[in-house]
Amino acid sequence: MKKDSSLSILFKGLLLENPVFVLILGTCPTLATTNTVIGALAMGLAATAVLICSNVVISLLRKVIPETVRIPCYIVIIAGFVTIVQMFMHAYLPELYELLGVYLALITVNCIILGRAEMFASKNNVGKSALDGVGMGLGFTIALLAMATIREVFGAGTFAGIEIPFLIDHTVNYLTKAPGGMLVYGILIAVVSVITKGKYPKKKSFGCAGCPSAGLCKSCSSCENNIEEAVDNILKEGN
Repeated sequence: MKKDSSLSILFKGLLLENPVFVLILGTCPTLATTNTVIGALAMGLAATAVLICSNVVISLLRKVIPETVRIPCYIVIIAGFVTIVQMFMHAYLPELYELLGVYLALITVNCIILGRAEMFASKNNVGKSALDGVGMGLGFTIALLAMATIREVFGAGTFAGIEIPFLIDHTVNYLTKAPGGMLVYGILIAVVSVITKGKYPKKKSFGCAGCPSAGLCKSCSSCENNIEEAVDNILKEGN
């Protein structure tokens, strides 16, 4: 599979570059809306719709938006689509609208959506940007559903609000609370890390050549010596 192929762009967000479990983005809605499967699914689909639409529009306007104001422009575009989703849910899905509450509006500043706009949509054509939106959106939704399933099934003894007879009397309420959400989140991150071990792109090596202040430094070793000397002086003054 080629690196820039359509299938690669579409599927990378599902696991290898999952925005929640690998890139560790969108933590706030991930923890806040995964108490229930219904809430997680609603948030995932809403974010996916905004992600696809904003990616397409930003890709179309990538040569028109001035470089100096690109971030405010991206936020305005994203906010427009979030408003449309909010109005739609308020009119036709009021229960979900109330369930998501403030987190629906906060999709505007979701770092997953803004990050894909900056890193992908602003540099690629409409087709690839749409595929990236679909892939990342599905990855986000799947991650939310995975967390919500564990938290609701074992924490409340239900699935999508439907009681599970053999679990309803043996629940772990801790999982439905914020600390329980962090625990499940950490475990799933570890599981995904084990599954994808050795499949991540190689990390880039960095050195002084890429530093804008490289000309002001004599050498890396001198910098380290200066830091150590400064720390020693601070410790002596403290004593």
